[in-house]
Amino acid sequence: MVTETNSRRLPTCFGNVRYIFNIMEILRDILFFVCVGLFTVAAALCDVRTRRIPNRLTVPVFVLGLVYQIVFNGWSGAESSSGIAEAGLKSALLAFSMGFGTLFVLWLIGGGGGGDVKLMGALSVWLGFQSTLLVMMASTVLVLVGTLAVMGWSLISKTPWKTTAKFIATSKPTKPGMQPVRETVEERQNRRIMAYGVPVALATWAVVLWKLPPL
Repeated sequence: MVTETNSRRLPTCFGNVRYIFNIMEILRDILFFVCVGLFTVAAALCDVRTRRIPNRLTVPVFVLGLVYQIVFNGWSGAESSSGIAEAGLKSALLAFSMGFGTLFVLWLIGGGGGGDVKLMGALSVWLGFQSTLLVMMASTVLVLVGTLAVMGWSLISKTPWKTTAKFIATSKPTKPGMQPVRETVEERQNRRIMAYGVPVALATWAVVLWKLPPL
């Protein structure tokens, strides 16, 4: 039987629970923005400077992303005032399969670097399926625009032959009768027109800001 005293305590109890949930949601959003922001900046800087994205950066972020989804969003996801940090473990795993899988296939056929694969794999578990798809589409557009701009400037400032020698893969000449020597992984990395970490970072920030609710 609910007494008058207990009935007065119920609203206070529910208010405390709501307050705790609000605090958890704020912590979740802060953790998301800090981790995703720092990770994309660090990955872009590493890719620009060294043309590599190290495992010591991508692997911890990937594991932390899975833990984040389990602790804050569960399997199916949760509501969030930010509109971006509520993916859930199910969406994170689907995003990983798409992001990591797509770039892994491109890496196998020589269309990208191993660091790019790990970058998208680690980032996808934070973003979830829908946001990862948007980031991949936006980063692809940025890569195409950047590539055309760099190639166009190179053609204007240099001769077409120098541009071809710098950006187009060719086999190394050898002695007559011997098979041409194929370029190494390091040479292929150096031939990349632009670091993939930069367009991914720009695309991620654009998607995150776009999905934020209006003030």
